Amino acid sequence: MRPDADPITDERVDLDRPWVALVWNDPINLMSYVTFVFQKLFGYSLDQATALMLDVHHKGRAAVASGAREKIEMDVFRLHEHGLWATMQQDD
Repeated sequence: MRPDADPITDERVDLDRPWVALVWNDPINLMSYVTFVFQKLFGYSLDQATALMLDVHHKGRAAVASGAREKIEMDVFRLHEHGLWATMQQDD
């Protein structure tokens, strides 16, 4: 790269923006199981967990947790351990 070239800023990580864990819809897990996992892992009430599960079911995905990158990496790992399809991204 030329010394006077501008760095590409599109790929930089904004350290001030939180990360979010996204759970995606899949054809495998029952809605009741997804609700249970949200309650177990994140301490959501039945109503909160059900609302998030319905977002996953109807909208295709739901943000179930937000915070520092390391925390969200662990949340995604735990979701994977429970058989859910989850990813992470920086919040918009």
